[in-house]
Amino acid sequence: MNGSAPDAAVGEPATNEPATNDQVADGVAGGWHRLHPLSPLVRAGRHVAVILIIMLSGQVTRQQDGGTAGRYWEPAVVAMVVLVGVVSWLVTRWQIDNRTLRIETGLLRRSSQRYPLAQIQAIDLVESGLARLLGLAELRLRMAASTGTTGRLACLRKSDAEILRARLLALAHGVAEDAPPPPAQLLFAVSTRRLVASMVFGGWGTVQIFLAVGLTVVATVIPAAVGALGGAVAFAIGLATSFWRQFNSGFELTVSAAADGLHLRSGAVQTASETIPFGRVQAARLVEPLLWRPFGWCRLEVEVAGRRVRKENGPEGRQLRVILPVGDHDQARYLLSRLVPGAPAADRRAPARARWKTPLSYHFLAWGSSDRCVVATSGRLRRVTQWVPLEKVQSIRRVQGPFQRTLGLATLHLDTAGRSVHAKLTDLGIDDVDRQLSILPGLCRAARQSPYRP
Repeated sequence: MNGSAPDAAVGEPATNEPATNDQVADGVAGGWHRLHPLSPLVRAGRHVAVILIIMLSGQVTRQQDGGTAGRYWEPAVVAMVVLVGVVSWLVTRWQIDNRTLRIETGLLRRSSQRYPLAQIQAIDLVESGLARLLGLAELRLRMAASTGTTGRLACLRKSDAEILRARLLALAHGVAEDAPPPPAQLLFAVSTRRLVASMVFGGWGTVQIFLAVGLTVVATVIPAAVGALGGAVAFAIGLATSFWRQFNSGFELTVSAAADGLHLRSGAVQTASETIPFGRVQAARLVEPLLWRPFGWCRLEVEVAGRRVRKENGPEGRQLRVILPVGDHDQARYLLSRLVPGAPAADRRAPARARWKTPLSYHFLAWGSSDRCVVATSGRLRRVTQWVPLEKVQSIRRVQGPFQRTLGLATLHLDTAGRSVHAKLTDLGIDDVDRQLSILPGLCRAARQSPYRP
């Protein structure tokens, strides 16, 4: 770690010693702060569990064999893990300096990250299972940059994290540092029973159930066949993991409305409190699976600028945020009206000759537009409706394949900064496409000049 600390915050005396975690509640601009001493344990919780399992299995093996092999390497591994965690905690510090959050970390290769508070879109509060047991929480800052930069403070005491989150948001919004957070009005909560039922009838849920039952029957009747089904077992474990993540993300999800956006809170083991800021939604998608439609259920997803998630074995990537895992159309329409104002209905059908090109999905092909938004529907078995605000449109493309030219059709693409959702007006008549190409650029410019403000 460097021998001298950077300049302290404006108006505060300089200090070379990081403040303890107890000082967070007294003021966030009072010099350098460290994370909670148990932070490395939370961040490495999954790896610690694996190490403990290996140590226990080694202990059982030695007791059975009566040997001493492995007696010394296990304490050495534990000591190494503890040492790495202590060093990681010692070389990580943060402070508020001139309305900028600074996070420094690294021993040999020093990293100094700066996050201007004026560019903060939202601050999420995340609690993993182990963090909840220890009374800790992680703060994740989502910035306005198109790259979706995310700052992390993992971890702080939960009470300190809540105070720090409120003060950072106050500074980001240009109000007094001790200003209370805006009041939120509870809109609705997702029923756990409906969530489980929707996962069972959601396509992959049915596959998982049949696969789990089949593997259980095979393992019971023919135990020797379990080894031959190793690939199927691994596939089943992967499906079960996906099933659990979907359940955990939607468990007891509550949606509240406040002045700064929609507040979401959910989680069974790992809980997360997230804010979807108004005006930051790049696109929205409504999904209606085949087995949900008799119950009138649907799922609403949005793509938010700056929201990125870290994949298990890869870099960060964009991901849709499910703000309504399962609900009725009235709930979806209300949320859509708050996040994508002026969202039109898809009331214009594709011409009848498009049936020759897309016979399996023609019954869902439709589109619509307003002065602020474009909508398109598609799908074969499940109906998918996608809305794109015109102020978020980055480019407009007209695509026409050889079969479309024969039928006098074309497809109009409206691209946004996101990658997951974009409006695709499929198989429209040439006259409709040319008309929209002449109208939409002007509407997009007008929408950007007067963006949505709640």
